[in-house]
Amino acid sequence: MPHKLRKDTGAALDSQSRDNGYMVEMSAEAFEHATEEALAGIPDDLVAQMDNVVIVVEDEPPAGEPDLLGLYEGVALTDRGDMGGIGELPDRISIFRGPLLRMCEDEEEVRHEIAVTVVHEIAHHFGIEEERLHQLGWG
Repeated sequence: MPHKLRKDTGAALDSQSRDNGYMVEMSAEAFEHATEEALAGIPDDLVAQMDNVVIVVEDEPPAGEPDLLGLYEGVALTDRGDMGGIGELPDRISIFRGPLLRMCEDEEEVRHEIAVTVVHEIAHHFGIEEERLHQLGWG
């Protein structure tokens, strides 16, 4: 059975919370640490089920997507065949530093939004679609 490669629309700023005109000051190291803390908050039983996925922090999203907070690229676990992801490149979850720092008012809000974005993109890895994430409050 062929795998369906997914490139989700990603977690993005909604129309009411776009760039607020300034940027929270947070070093790349502090941002990566906040991302690691968000990952540490994912229940161990879910982490154990994640397969062949890498999570990276990038400064900015792809060109033409300035409001994108995170992006899942890969084959969701629900779309993999019997062989899983064996022999395939890992799925990729990207968390975009620039848009998150521009949309938030302080470091506490940045940490919260990183956590929401991490959960949102991991959910795509598990096959949860954008519409359902919005219904669950993780959109």
